[in-house]
Amino acid sequence: MHKYHCLGRGRSNVEKDGGGVSAADEGPGTAGHGDPVAAGHEADPPDRLAPVLRPVRAGNGFEEALEQILQIVRLGLVPSGERLPSERELAERLRISRVTLREVLKVLQEQGLVESRRGRYGGTFVCRRTDPEGLAGGDAEAQLRRVVAQMGAEGIEDVLRFREVLELGAVELCAASDLSKAQERMLTEALAATGEAPLSDYRRLDTRLHLAVAELSGSPSVATHYAAVRAKVNELLDRIPLLVRNLEHSQRQHTAMVEAILDGDVDAAREVAREHVAGTAALLRGFLA
Repeated sequence: MHKYHCLGRGRSNVEKDGGGVSAADEGPGTAGHGDPVAAGHEADPPDRLAPVLRPVRAGNGFEEALEQILQIVRLGLVPSGERLPSERELAERLRISRVTLREVLKVLQEQGLVESRRGRYGGTFVCRRTDPEGLAGGDAEAQLRRVVAQMGAEGIEDVLRFREVLELGAVELCAASDLSKAQERMLTEALAATGEAPLSDYRRLDTRLHLAVAELSGSPSVATHYAAVRAKVNELLDRIPLLVRNLEHSQRQHTAMVEAILDGDVDAAREVAREHVAGTAALLRGFLA
């Protein structure tokens, strides 16, 4: 089990033109994005949880709700130390009862993934994971081997191939779309965040950039399935070291990909995405060999 500790544009950068959930946790934590509704007004901030949170199917409410909130934590959509959306918002968006939601949050608390805080500023907060980054090399390698054993060699290859299919499809759809100014800003801000990220936060912000592309593809199904497969990829990425040279190369690819999307150059965007995904797969295969 992972160990966690709880913690108490435009084109600016690419110019080409529950049990234990406090009732005090009120109000929506996110909002949808779109164009400004009137001149001089800012657009609503993008909904960072949109690729993951969706109504569950009848019969599997508990299991599907648990899966989705686990994805929110593992993808870093709510960073360590920050609060999940309110109980009311989560229940409404998942379309489950608060009783079921509290059961889900109780499981996550027992696993050390979230903690409940009461009082005026209470709610359910994401806990900081200390391994494998805080482990010695041998321990980190042991963690990686355990994940590999759980997924199996064929399972890992399946995840990497499915990720490639979804990534390339999302990039192609995104580049072919007539993005609004607010959507362009969402993409360029996500890119800028990866460029400014400290090493300790790079992978979380890298994930958010890729999720933004999936969301802007215009296909909720693509976004949902990409979030799921990305969570599995992150289970592996989180257990290999951060290599500065690789991150610098990845960032150049990110920039080229976003530029191509904003230019509407479908072929260029797809080719950059293909190289980027292949590089990540090669890195993982090297560490897994």
